[in-house]
Amino acid sequence: MPDYGRELSFGYFLVPNADDPLLATARDVESWGFDYIGIQDHPYQRRYVDTWTLLSMIAAQTTRIRLFPDVANLALRPPAVLAKAAASLDLLSGGRFELGLGAGGFWDAIAAYGGPRRTPAEAYATLAEAVEVIRLLWSGGQNLRFDGQHYHLAGAHGGPVPPHPIQIWLGVYGPRALALTGRVADGWLPSLHGDVAQLVAMAARVDDAAVGAGRDPSEIRRVLNVRGTITDGPSEGLLHGPPAQWVDELTDLAVGLGFDTFVLWAEGSDQARRFAEEVMGAVRDLVAEERG
Repeated sequence: MPDYGRELSFGYFLVPNADDPLLATARDVESWGFDYIGIQDHPYQRRYVDTWTLLSMIAAQTTRIRLFPDVANLALRPPAVLAKAAASLDLLSGGRFELGLGAGGFWDAIAAYGGPRRTPAEAYATLAEAVEVIRLLWSGGQNLRFDGQHYHLAGAHGGPVPPHPIQIWLGVYGPRALALTGRVADGWLPSLHGDVAQLVAMAARVDDAAVGAGRDPSEIRRVLNVRGTITDGPSEGLLHGPPAQWVDELTDLAVGLGFDTFVLWAEGSDQARRFAEEVMGAVRDLVAEERG
């Protein structure tokens, strides 16, 4: 896969545990130079605070760092209201919000919260319709109408208009959803689960669909959740080892697979700081060197 030459960004995957010092951690992450904070959206998880409430609180207590749900749970959040919440948070944060969006997946838990239990085909269809609905609401137009199989607008009024063009990043893995990403999304937001070969195949589907839709694949952001541990010992596998190993492996993902943003998911109070101090700058330098 090609290197699309995008400037690198780095984020932190903040797990919304109610017992953790979430706001203090967010302030620290901003001070350490991260570009983004991403927060998973699982309302049915009893140990977690609500993702959108947390995003709003973080926006109020930070000044620079950008924010996104990683990813928003469409099955429990109707797209028109989701669009309103996203636009509001972008406005109140000074244009610091992007929308990571997923169709849902934990259907037993979703159903327990009163949400729908969708088949893979239904989940795909709702995601495709939601992208259209959300963008219609962000247009700020009046008397907006949409007649889909799952979602409808019947004279809705958009607004507020986001102060910057919010990007929609789809957190998807299936063939049809990857093709949808290539056709209509602003970014792709998968997680690395140890199999880089699977990422290669999925990225190819995104690119092929983009070309088929007349788009340049370089238009699509590639945001990757990376889970691992920074250590002082020898390598214990992909993204489990010393900082130099992380630098080499993230550089390979950037120049070899075209990923431009890496979101750290790591346990341990020292991991975010070490990533910021020992990995981020070194990856930027090595990528610049390899790009020549």
